[in-house]
Amino acid sequence: MMHDDIAFPHLGIYLNHVIKTITLPGGFTVAMYGITMALSMLAGLCLAMRVAKKTGQNPDEYLNFALIGIVTALLGARIYYVIFTWDYYSRHPLEILNFRGGGLALYGSVIAGVLTIIIYARVRKFSLPLMLDTASTGMVLGQIIGRWGNFFNREAFGQYSDGLFAMRLPVDAVRADEITELMKQHAYTVNGVAYIQVHPTFLYESLWNVGVLTVLLLVTFSGKKRFHGEIFLLYLLLYSAGRAWIEGLRTDQLRFAHTSIAVSQLLACILVIVSGVSLMVLSRREKSSRGRKS
Repeated sequence: MMHDDIAFPHLGIYLNHVIKTITLPGGFTVAMYGITMALSMLAGLCLAMRVAKKTGQNPDEYLNFALIGIVTALLGARIYYVIFTWDYYSRHPLEILNFRGGGLALYGSVIAGVLTIIIYARVRKFSLPLMLDTASTGMVLGQIIGRWGNFFNREAFGQYSDGLFAMRLPVDAVRADEITELMKQHAYTVNGVAYIQVHPTFLYESLWNVGVLTVLLLVTFSGKKRFHGEIFLLYLLLYSAGRAWIEGLRTDQLRFAHTSIAVSQLLACILVIVSGVSLMVLSRREKSSRGRKS
């Protein structure tokens, strides 16, 4: 029998029964991961629509976009994951369609979402930079909530830790290939149950994104936004900066084939540079433009 407790010992938090699924009438089971993802998408959409209304846009544009964007984001997340775990899926091709078996990559959903926004804005003749700004706030809120799906799945954690936020997991609740030698060396037994203690990287990212969202909303509503597209670039810069650090702690990194290079960490570093340079260039251009007008 798999043990389902999760604890944060140094914080004095002990959760004795953290479920992975719920069973509906008729015996149909629904994963908590799926429920969490659905809630994250709904919350993100609601925030984007509210920001749109507050900034003089038509909120219905974002509802219409969401009907398409949510599907493409999920497909993008799956495709990204499959590409960088192709060694497995090339031998089990039918598993590619098994979304319930797990395997979604956040950067894949972001890439697919942005591409969909580009097409949607072009077709609808809507301001692409403004739409990216508004959608960014919803994406961050979705990420804040969505990362807790990893909590229910006992996944996306980091290397061994004995720090303040260290998370304790039963060994039999974790995929064996994600338990490193260092974790095994520090494993211990409580009441006959073997545990590992790790960095809760899902929590780090969720908390980091709370800060990112706060910055985006402050800039949006404080009147300090200088140009359309600035919020989106800030999102890429701030989120990717945190992801570059947090990804380095994880034990389930997607890597380029036959290398030790973590795909998402490299992408995060590239996005930090690109978005940072873009912000500087466009800010100077906007400042110069205002100077000429005055």
